[in-house]
Amino acid sequence: MPTPSRSDRSTATWALVITSVAGFMAALDNLVVTTALPSIREDLGGGLEDLEWTVSAYTLTFAVLLMLGAALGDRFGRRRLFMAGLAIFTGASAAAALAPGIDALVAARALQGVGAAVMMPLTLTLLVTAVPPARRGAALGMFGAVTGLAVAGGPLIGGSLTEHLSWQWIFWLNVPIGLVLLPLARLRLNESYAPGARLDVPGTLLVSGGLFGIVYALVNGQSDGWTSTPVLTGLVLGSALLGGFVHHGFRNKNPMLPMRLFRNRAFFGINIASLLMFLGMFGSIFLLSQFLQTVLGHSPTEAGLRMLPWTGMPLIVAPLAGYLSDRVGGRPVVAAGLALQAIGLAWYAAVLGPDVSYAAQLPALVLSGIGMGLYFAPAASLVMSSVRPAEQGIASGANNALREVGGALGIAVLGAVFAARGGYESADAFTDGAVPALWAGAAVVALAAAVALLIPSRAVPVPAAGAGSGAARTELVHH
Repeated sequence: MPTPSRSDRSTATWALVITSVAGFMAALDNLVVTTALPSIREDLGGGLEDLEWTVSAYTLTFAVLLMLGAALGDRFGRRRLFMAGLAIFTGASAAAALAPGIDALVAARALQGVGAAVMMPLTLTLLVTAVPPARRGAALGMFGAVTGLAVAGGPLIGGSLTEHLSWQWIFWLNVPIGLVLLPLARLRLNESYAPGARLDVPGTLLVSGGLFGIVYALVNGQSDGWTSTPVLTGLVLGSALLGGFVHHGFRNKNPMLPMRLFRNRAFFGINIASLLMFLGMFGSIFLLSQFLQTVLGHSPTEAGLRMLPWTGMPLIVAPLAGYLSDRVGGRPVVAAGLALQAIGLAWYAAVLGPDVSYAAQLPALVLSGIGMGLYFAPAASLVMSSVRPAEQGIASGANNALREVGGALGIAVLGAVFAARGGYESADAFTDGAVPALWAGAAVVALAAAVALLIPSRAVPVPAAGAGSGAARTELVHH
């Protein structure tokens, strides 16, 4: 095997740095607003539904446009579209910081999601093309650890900025970073294309409309009434559109998400597990970060610090998880991580109360943090190794999209459980809603652990002769 030249090593290093920082920014903005929600509610007003949309407007547009972003990069140049997405994300961050009201903030958050949807799926494909195969596993592990830490560290960073500066600074933070990354990307990243890439506009419209309808219904069901016309229309029409998207993915010649990929047990297992993991985790953090402030009276920074055993643990555990996955395979590491995350959430639900001590919360936080760290590091490698190299762009976009769908659904589903049983009227009311919501989150993540066991212990995608056209297809060889 030839030794990589100094130039190749430099290119790979710059690609890892640029893509990891960009990935950190996009992942951070998933949950960076959670500890700022009480301050945003105080400044801009709004009820539970408005707070949910402050988070979900980002995750939803991020989710539904991710695969379109990947396809645009494949067709028009990955570096070029990465830079376009980064520019949109940076500008939308400034717009969010300047938002005069809750509606303007939600709109800016949605635009942030558009930029992240173009930028984020291209980070992995740019990284994979720049890093030699022998170093790819380590690079993907580092990338996964950095983005995982961003998701987990959002509450602490958001809380600190909110308390010591203002909630607007959680968005201003992105602006100088984006302005530095743009020229670096232009100078240090190599351009690449996927010949023959096609855009799937019908598929994008189907999945966008379907997910919006369902999330809208879940977010507004309690306030509008579950039998109200808008809510029922959102559920029925959204489900029908998603059914059409699945049918489109099976029957269309070049769909944005080929449903045949889900016949691969490795691809199916890691992607469905990721969706369920983010559903349980996002919804739980959305509520817990508010519980620490609204019920226990902590400041935003204090709330973030008290979550640090959960949010900071991936920094310690992820490198060990990458090492273990290289030795025993990704399946047992991911499944164990999801199981520990589920136990942590269940523990939290069992001890939660208006006067719960921090000592009683600590074991739940530690278990959840270890579980998150074990999950994040091997997940990206499992996704990329489950498909052929030509399909890695689609695989990256699909995995990121399903994570974001899980996040949006998590806030909507656990928010609906919370609203059905509790509210913001008092500490007891908030706790009455948060406890069943956490139990629901724990159950969903436990299901994710079970799904992860479907991943083959050793699976290698190999080309096989396709029927008719002779095109290559993917099959698994089990060892």
